[in-house]
Amino acid sequence: MSNAGSGGAEPGSEDGPRLAPGSGAGDPMTWWYRWLCRIVGVLGGVSCAVAGLWNCVTIDPLNIAAGVWMVLNAFVLFLCEAPFCCQFIEFANAVSARADKLRYWQKAIFYCGMAIFPIFLRFSITTLFGNAIAFASGVLYGLASLGKNLKSLSLSSDAEKGD
Repeated sequence: MSNAGSGGAEPGSEDGPRLAPGSGAGDPMTWWYRWLCRIVGVLGGVSCAVAGLWNCVTIDPLNIAAGVWMVLNAFVLFLCEAPFCCQFIEFANAVSARADKLRYWQKAIFYCGMAIFPIFLRFSITTLFGNAIAFASGVLYGLASLGKNLKSLSLSSDAEKGD
């Protein structure tokens, strides 16, 4: 039984395909959680697009600005989470590859910041509910980054209790 190219890895450490490319020091994200983050990101893009278009049907300039920002949020979410939706845009795969290299906390700050800005620009039910799912995508990525840190913190506290 030869593991070509395994480099003497221990059994059970074949988590290669489940590792996030930009997650730092080999931080594994399970396949279902990665799909959950991507699905929530795509749903956040849909909700931002619909609510953004609805916001643009007005004469209030702040509503129009918030609506345009929400449509841009939707476009960025589609580029980062589902580049196959933008297959006719030449740079879509390059943007998606670069977004996959970001660490989870960076994605969390980016997605949450993108979702909060239109709410500060014009607080309304449309902007609040339209950006809620996009914000939830950022929260899920934030929880993924905290999961690794909290796990290592609890293991170190358990080791200190054992001493």
